Amino acid sequence: MTAVHGWGRYPIVDAEIYSPIDTSGVAAALKQAAYPVTSRGMGRSYGDSALSDRIINCCDLKGITAFDFEAGTVRCGAGLTLSDLLTFTIPKRWFLPVTPGTKFVTIGGAIASDVHGKNHHLEGCFSESVDSFDLMLTANEILTCSRNQRADLFHATLGGMGLTGIIIEATLRLKPISSSFIEQTTFKARNLEEALHLFDTHSNATYSVAWIDCLAAGPAMGRALLMLGEHSGFGGLSLPDKRPISVPFDFPTQTLNRFSIKAFNWLYYHRIREARSSQRVHYESFFYPLDSIHGWNRLYGKRGFLQYQFVIPREAGLEGLTTLLKRIVDSRRGSFLAVLKLFGKENQNLLSFPTEGYTLSVDFKLEDGLFELLDELDAIVLDYGGRIYLAKDARMKEATFKRSYSRWIQFQEVRSRYGVHKTFSSHQAQRIGLN
Repeated sequence: MTAVHGWGRYPIVDAEIYSPIDTSGVAAALKQAAYPVTSRGMGRSYGDSALSDRIINCCDLKGITAFDFEAGTVRCGAGLTLSDLLTFTIPKRWFLPVTPGTKFVTIGGAIASDVHGKNHHLEGCFSESVDSFDLMLTANEILTCSRNQRADLFHATLGGMGLTGIIIEATLRLKPISSSFIEQTTFKARNLEEALHLFDTHSNATYSVAWIDCLAAGPAMGRALLMLGEHSGFGGLSLPDKRPISVPFDFPTQTLNRFSIKAFNWLYYHRIREARSSQRVHYESFFYPLDSIHGWNRLYGKRGFLQYQFVIPREAGLEGLTTLLKRIVDSRRGSFLAVLKLFGKENQNLLSFPTEGYTLSVDFKLEDGLFELLDELDAIVLDYGGRIYLAKDARMKEATFKRSYSRWIQFQEVRSRYGVHKTFSSHQAQRIGLN
């Protein structure tokens, strides 16, 4: 048995881990393991969605089996990371249409979580670029799924948190680029209302994301730095050339407290002096700023942390976000990592997280009283018609999940139809009633 955890380092469980090196090895692991099992990639989901008593590690399924230079389509193993894919495609002038905030996730994990990025308001989730994938249901059965072939299983697997089978390979469509640089424009917003106004004013920007000071109170509550981005035509096609720094040990728990975080937030906000500024930046720093610090999750101490990400409808934006931010500010538990994005329309995938509106993600150091605060925030999110992101969740209650994910029954029907409901599960699935 091996102790294993997600990126938030909570919870920690003991699991029997299988590490196959190819498709036949995955089949052998499914034959050998007792059910239920869950598949796992790089472990970048934050909570327990990839934790189980029996885990099949799919990181070695990482070959690129086909690439169409003209069309920009690639066929690759589910264990390939976004980092390795970009290293292959950027010199050929192709980029990911949608990417999350870290490149250290696998293709299979990106599909299972139906990840989103800074351009959801225009280009949707990662699933929009997925043409098809091969899904192993049993040791003797692999099915190809697409929008035209087994569409029910296709839309259940995209965002289905690994509960419909093990993704083996996928075919993706890429986005043409002429440079690996981004033209970034930064706006300084004095409060939440101004930040939301800037989002609305620049809703046609390809990429948009805001850092929020979640400890600022009063007239400055929700003050933010909004970053817009467009692919540049200049700068060349260079790959990252800086070696990341590493956090070599767990920081003492008391290092991150309301005083140190408040000081950091003040400095981070005021480092931008102008109301608007522009610069050309490498894609690495624009999309993946925290990837430059290996092991940054250790900053929160040995107990770990929870990332809380919710979405609320756009029409409830200012009122709902104000209510939630005020509760976070009053709790004095906010973090230096609080990110606000604008979402576009909901897709057809049964458990995909985004709905049209605003999403805020906040990191909370794990400490006494945190779960009670998050239960309060859950209730507020539900009252405004929102929901919590499964890929970040480590403690949501079953009633909260089932009230906010209206298609969960349809999801369970698909699992039952294909006979996978007893084979694949996770600690999260059991906790939220997807047994």
